[in-house]
Amino acid sequence: MKINAECIRCILNRNVETALSLGDDEKATEFALDLMRMLLDSPDQASSPYFAPQISQLYAKHFGLSQDRYAEEKAISNRFVLERVDKISQLVAQSEDRLYAAFQFAILGNYIDFSALQGELSFDTLDGMLQKAKEFHVDADTFEQLRTDLSTGKNLLYLTDNAGEIGFDRIFAEEIHRQFPDLSITFCVRGGPTLNDATREDAKLVGIPFPVIDNGSLIPGTVLSKASDDLLKAISSADVIIAKGQANAETLMDTGHGYNVYYAFLAKCVRFTERFHTPKLSPVLIRERR
Repeated sequence: MKINAECIRCILNRNVETALSLGDDEKATEFALDLMRMLLDSPDQASSPYFAPQISQLYAKHFGLSQDRYAEEKAISNRFVLERVDKISQLVAQSEDRLYAAFQFAILGNYIDFSALQGELSFDTLDGMLQKAKEFHVDADTFEQLRTDLSTGKNLLYLTDNAGEIGFDRIFAEEIHRQFPDLSITFCVRGGPTLNDATREDAKLVGIPFPVIDNGSLIPGTVLSKASDDLLKAISSADVIIAKGQANAETLMDTGHGYNVYYAFLAKCVRFTERFHTPKLSPVLIRERR
């Protein structure tokens, strides 16, 4: 999804607001000017997540912030999920439709997004959402098509999004494996610290029991032109791809890739709420195959 005026406004507003909170007006102004130059020099088809590594470099340049500036939030997120994994797994096991129940928890985990929900994220709110997981529904026909594809496919590629959230993804993937043991599952994380996105370290921390690869870059999404060889190989051999989070949707959707992709996320910004005619933080499951 190529950036549009709404994306540009969001990038500028969020980051300039953060810059103003970090330094004086002069520093924030220098940061904002560099940020605008970066946007002006962007490739024609760039999506919003494409800029994340460059924006991190600007924070390092002007304010001395680390590339891994969300390290503390990631640790808290992983701990939050690990404390609840057993209980959630138990609730899934008690459900009439275990696969759908596991999916409901996985998509709710997409709430753990310190970048998109800047200043709005609350673990108390997430706890409340988890209590009402069965009230979160996506398009039934699309989910049944996903169920069918999982039952007949040989290889599933699971594109993850955020730290913490990946623990909920583990529960969903374990249920997929339980029901379809012949389906090979591969997880993909980011190539290194970027925003509060999941890395190999986070996958290990939450106990992902499947092979883990990374996307080969610090872009919080899946940009095929920047993808690692491992990711390109996994994509080409995947019968089914589950792409969690808006960033994976923004970087893959509408690119004419031709793969069998199911995008699963909570709609967090105007562009997505308007495109899918849904309120903010509503769950969305969309299949794209050309």
